[in-house]
Amino acid sequence: MGRPLGSIKSAPNYRHHKPSGQAVVTVGGQDVYLGLYGTPASRAEYDRVVGEWLATGRQGRASAGRTIAEVVDAFWAHAKSYYLEPDGGTGREADNYRCALRPLLKLYSATLAGDFGPLALKSVRDGMVKMKWCRSVINRQIGRIKHVFKWATANELVPASIYQGLSTLAGLRAGRSEAVEAKPVRPVPEPFIVATLPHLCDELQAVVNLQLLTGMRPGEACIMRGADLNTAAAVWIYRPSHHKTEHHGIDREIRIGPKAQDVIRPFLRAELAGFLFSPAAAEEKRHAQQREDRQTPMTPSQSARKPAKDRQRPPANRYTVASYRQAIARACDEAFPPPAPLAKLGHETHKQWQARLTKEQHGELKAWRKDRRWHPHQLRHNAGTRFRRDFGLDAARILLGHTSGAVTTIYAEQDLRKADEIMAQVG
Repeated sequence: MGRPLGSIKSAPNYRHHKPSGQAVVTVGGQDVYLGLYGTPASRAEYDRVVGEWLATGRQGRASAGRTIAEVVDAFWAHAKSYYLEPDGGTGREADNYRCALRPLLKLYSATLAGDFGPLALKSVRDGMVKMKWCRSVINRQIGRIKHVFKWATANELVPASIYQGLSTLAGLRAGRSEAVEAKPVRPVPEPFIVATLPHLCDELQAVVNLQLLTGMRPGEACIMRGADLNTAAAVWIYRPSHHKTEHHGIDREIRIGPKAQDVIRPFLRAELAGFLFSPAAAEEKRHAQQREDRQTPMTPSQSARKPAKDRQRPPANRYTVASYRQAIARACDEAFPPPAPLAKLGHETHKQWQARLTKEQHGELKAWRKDRRWHPHQLRHNAGTRFRRDFGLDAARILLGHTSGAVTTIYAEQDLRKADEIMAQVG
């Protein structure tokens, strides 16, 4: 009888256990007995056991003796291939899982999966509360941990009773826990945007303006390619290759009007598969500007020098949401320098400046920056507020790509000027 899995080089061997006369195979460090050696039934059982082992990423069979660390390793092997960005890197959701699993591994990495129950998960949640994570983030991260055990149950890595028990732990309720409440995200004040833009490169200035005009998410703007644009009509259609709700089967189409088209045109390139907004291109422009601004001509040896090819961190081919946000934070710090004595002196290095500040001054500097920094997700709220004010809630819902108007109210601040006008007359 043929063995469909026997030809796979990495599959474990079908062996004869002489003391018992049975066939045996070792998967996940455990011996699995298959029945009388050499019989068709034992070979069929071998194919089934090894098939399950390969399907779970060579992590073995379901066992209450598996540790939490082993379950997490198995899930992470799955996550690295499941949560992918268009450029082949792990996506943001994979980063969210990485963050969620750290508190779990810190407390229970060596704990047997069969011993992990609702009280243990509650202990992990209490640790998140002590870390000052906000309530909504804690609930999402606990949900991700539950999903890990759900995936492990489906792949027979842990008994089904473990996930069933964890599912009974309810989320934290507003005002009924010690977890801090997240402040609602507000639109960026326009003077802050105007002051910050000159300190961003051309590529990121374009991304900021594109978000303000269209209301797209930061990640959608960062991954824009010529191949994703339909420019046949007066209003262009942008279909992101990857977006937040695609796993729900929802299509995402973003309308690009004439003003936004003018923002995009300077970055269109013949290579349609390339990302429009590239850190590598921004750095090349910066170096070209530095050469143009030189006060003295380059020496022959400098002219002949070739760029280093062994850089530890070469510029990426596109911005991520994290790098985009960090660039805005740095631009805000440049646009709003702190007053003396918190400001860095001209002759000081960064290390000397940080060493000079006292603990209290470090706190004052942090508060100064916090009050003047903004992040790219707020720009979507700017656009949503404008859409709702000028065209109504239903239009804002469509333009922002929401399936529910209730979600749109989170992104669109109510414009209360009309209410003020009415009350001025009747109140």
